[in-house]
Amino acid sequence: MDLSKLRNIGISAHIDSGKTTLSERILFYAGRIHRIQEVKGGGDGATMDYMDLERERGITITSAATSVKWHETAINLIDTPGHVDFTVEVERSLRVLDGAILVLCSVGGVQSQSMTVDRQMKRYKVPRLAFVNKMDRTGANFPRVVQQLRDKLGADAVPMQLPIGKEDKLEGVIDLVAMKALYFDGDNGEHVRVEDIPEALKAEADEARHNLLEGLSMYSDSLMEKLLSEEEISDDEIHAVVKDAVQNQSFTPVFCGSAYKNKGVQPLLDAVVRYLPNPEERTVVAKQWDNPDETFELKPDPTKPTVAMAFKIVDDPYGQLTFMKIYQGTIRKGEGYINQRTTQKQRFSRIVRMHADKREEVDFAEAGDIVAIMGVDCASGDTFCDTPKFCVLESMYVADPVIKMAITPTNRDGLDRLGKALQRFIKEDPTFRVSTDDETGETVIAGMGELHLDIYVERIRREFKVDVEVGAPKVSYREAPTRLASYDYKHKKQTGGSGQFAHIVGSLEPMPEDCEENFTFEDKVVGGRVPREYIPSVEKGFRFAMEKGPIAGFPIVGVKSVLSDGSYHDVDSSDMAFQICARTCFRETFLQTKPVLLEPIMKIEVEVPADFQGPVTGELNKRRGLIVSTETESEMTTIIAEVPLAETFGYSTDLRSATQGQGVFTMEFAKYRAVPGNIQKEIVEERKAAEAAK
Repeated sequence: MDLSKLRNIGISAHIDSGKTTLSERILFYAGRIHRIQEVKGGGDGATMDYMDLERERGITITSAATSVKWHETAINLIDTPGHVDFTVEVERSLRVLDGAILVLCSVGGVQSQSMTVDRQMKRYKVPRLAFVNKMDRTGANFPRVVQQLRDKLGADAVPMQLPIGKEDKLEGVIDLVAMKALYFDGDNGEHVRVEDIPEALKAEADEARHNLLEGLSMYSDSLMEKLLSEEEISDDEIHAVVKDAVQNQSFTPVFCGSAYKNKGVQPLLDAVVRYLPNPEERTVVAKQWDNPDETFELKPDPTKPTVAMAFKIVDDPYGQLTFMKIYQGTIRKGEGYINQRTTQKQRFSRIVRMHADKREEVDFAEAGDIVAIMGVDCASGDTFCDTPKFCVLESMYVADPVIKMAITPTNRDGLDRLGKALQRFIKEDPTFRVSTDDETGETVIAGMGELHLDIYVERIRREFKVDVEVGAPKVSYREAPTRLASYDYKHKKQTGGSGQFAHIVGSLEPMPEDCEENFTFEDKVVGGRVPREYIPSVEKGFRFAMEKGPIAGFPIVGVKSVLSDGSYHDVDSSDMAFQICARTCFRETFLQTKPVLLEPIMKIEVEVPADFQGPVTGELNKRRGLIVSTETESEMTTIIAEVPLAETFGYSTDLRSATQGQGVFTMEFAKYRAVPGNIQKEIVEERKAAEAAK
């Protein structure tokens, strides 16, 4: 396999920017499908949206993988969801991809989810191209979107193309490297016609090319010299500089077109092949199994020891399907490989190449490739090698769920099937959690948002044929300290025989707001006042006490505990004595830190016609929202606000009625913030009433 002719890329964007429509065109032009299907509006639905729910709702829920060939280059393509509720799908796809296309709407520009995707791309150092889609829409504004890429994402974004016309007059694009006009003929834009640039656009194209060369001269001394001495610069030299700058994640070339109107997709595919890295051009490091601080580089060489990562798991009727990226070595059908987490050997009985939900069997797969393995039992993020205890690949970032709801089957005989469904979903999706409420015995599901849980409830009904009742959504509150409190606590128990003795001295204090840790433990004990073997027991006791806070029984976060002194007894002190001492001490001392309730705050971006700005802002204020910014562009206003999650339930219905169905909004978790005193009182009273009712 020639790795220089392989690209692993993903398509990511804000909701409704046209990712799936773009993937559909890529499949069509690469000859993978012979008829274009649309995401919405009859037909069978887009190829990559293969779930019934996706086709009905016109949204992408799970990332779908496929492989196509563009000229001589094989492209593994992953189409990812845009809704923040399914953000883990984007996260795990970007973790294993070598490059990405960031799709932006020519009218919406850089929206809230575009920023989240941008953060994810930066987290995994994924080079990307930007594609400004929907240039045929009313209000399309290419220069404004390029400027937003610079201002909002801090990207060095430079257009590689200019649109010829816009809105309903979009005809084609101008290639600023070759300085030619490209038109897309045929029923589906399959024939690319190359012509000279129209006279009316020549001056604009010359200026844009000069800006492109000036932007690129920052990345190449020889290009700068040629530009200053006004020498001719060859196309090949421009392509080479763009490729280097893109792969160093410092430059974002911007392309444009309309996937729906079949314009501009083929030049984008050329750019993918030309500028995005192949597996050999990416640096991947693994941690040594026995010493995670030591790392070494993996080489995409099929002859070296095998290292592969399971990045996505799907349970289907034929068993578990595990998507894997092979970083080094070769995997062969029928051979055994060792899961580095469990150290168990697993046989790879079938290896398949995926095309959405269709599959094609292969006998082996080499470094750099993405394939799926049938029937392997593992978790998302596991590393597989052909030798035991070899290395571990860094897993992906998984956000904590912010919303919970109780779920119960309407009939007793659905209990088993519900259990199976929940087990399957936990395996597939690390952001979906299931727990049992200790007090009520109810099964509680937790996720990233209302839509996230709605989709799973619907899948339980359809795929597992279980009728379920769902309780009202519950918010995951937290409890946190607001000031320092010292402790000096002794635990003594004498009941004949050996007793229990433990004594600890120190302080509990709030952690800085920007700290991501929920708890830190600092040991400042000197001179063996508390023996070293008991110090982990103290930390364990504190952590246990943090599971339920004293205000309303919610988990405690943002605490720093300093253990500075204490004492012990030669006979009566034990691991358990220090654990009990720490638990009781924490409960008593935490009340002295003046604790408060924290609530999840969501960042909401609302897009409405300008006439409705007043009512929408009023509605957000009524929901305890804090307006961060408002921006009016042509006839549309974008309002960004921070609203407590507890106040967002049912917002979509209210927004529709306030804007005659014309308003749309997106929502993502922003941070935790203290609950106002009067509302905290209400929450505590509600919890107490619920306790009393039991």
